[in-house]
Amino acid sequence: MGSPLAVEPAPCHLRSWADSVGAVIPVSAPPRVAAHLRSVGDASAAVLHHGPDAVYVDVAGRCVGVVGTRATAVPCALRTTLGRLPDVVRASVRSGVLHLDETPLVVGRMVDVAVPRLGARRCGELDELGRRWSPDVAALVGRGDGLTPYGDDVLCGWLAVHRAAGVATPEVDAAVRGLAHTTTLLSATLLDCAMHGEVIPEFAAWLAGLGTPDEEPLAARLARVGHTSGRGLLEGARRALVELERVAA
Repeated sequence: MGSPLAVEPAPCHLRSWADSVGAVIPVSAPPRVAAHLRSVGDASAAVLHHGPDAVYVDVAGRCVGVVGTRATAVPCALRTTLGRLPDVVRASVRSGVLHLDETPLVVGRMVDVAVPRLGARRCGELDELGRRWSPDVAALVGRGDGLTPYGDDVLCGWLAVHRAAGVATPEVDAAVRGLAHTTTLLSATLLDCAMHGEVIPEFAAWLAGLGTPDEEPLAARLARVGHTSGRGLLEGARRALVELERVAA
């Protein structure tokens, strides 16, 4: 769809959703998601997955989600205040605004998805670690079931902790990007998010709570995310923390 389409009445299955807010759904957006939608202007958006809690669409080769209050607020998703999302037949972007069927999702505010920074460390030694130790990317990317395979979740946790520590990982980043086509689009997008230091709220809360009495309850909360996603994130993050602590000691 190379040009804006005329707005038609919302389909019956969306009217109850849209009518309550004047046929416009207000959403909050991570800054890079909002910027991506603006950059494509007008585009088709294939529906990759839809359910009562989350919808994922392909917008110019990047997965953009729409999540309700019961879904994990992934850093590539627009967030609504809805307890249940409607069935979605098609999606499109018009003038930088994502539409589910004919209902526009208008960004009302930005939401911070940045990973919290870890405390002061010996940066020179950490940078050296980033150059000489890395996970086996080829053995992890796309390994596992579901929309976000377990191996990808492990990598996301590892990458996010390095960003929190201010450690660049250029070789790992390049390897991940080179293999991104071998996993799902959602997972590839989340790997890109992790490389940019963007994480889910449960991960951010756990990392911020390291070393406090809340650490274990926050880890348990993170572990419950998804079928295995939270556990994968924890595994990758803890692997990274062990290495970082060993070198910083």
